[in-house]
Amino acid sequence: QVQLVESGGGLVQAGGSLKLSCAASGRTFSSYLMGWFRQAPGKEREFVAAITWNGGTTYYAGSVKGRFTISRDNAKNTAYLHMNSLKPEDTAVYYCAAVLRTWGTTKDYEYDYWGQGTQVTVSS
Repeated sequence: QVQLVESGGGLVQAGGSLKLSCAASGRTFSSYLMGWFRQAPGKEREFVAAITWNGGTTYYAGSVKGRFTISRDNAKNTAYLHMNSLKPEDTAVYYCAAVLRTWGTTKDYEYDYWGQGTQVTVSS
């Protein structure tokens, strides 16, 4: 079992930056694929980024590639999402998710554990 708690959301102006954190419980955090998803009002939840257990491989949605960076610190049981050059269309609730596997996936239904979400609002 893994429990996930996101933090770091907030209100930022367009062009600004935010860093989201996802703190995980459990001693096997380093075995999990970690992902970030987001859901804007009235829209489906969408994939943002994912990182394999050792940080060796990362995956990004086309809409955030080059602006967002996913990372993890297994010693701290924490995953991060560094968001730069934020746009109003990045406004959403951001969720971190985890699944016990060594390969990547962008499909939300393949993740077993989810945090409660953190709101990111980008003003124009």
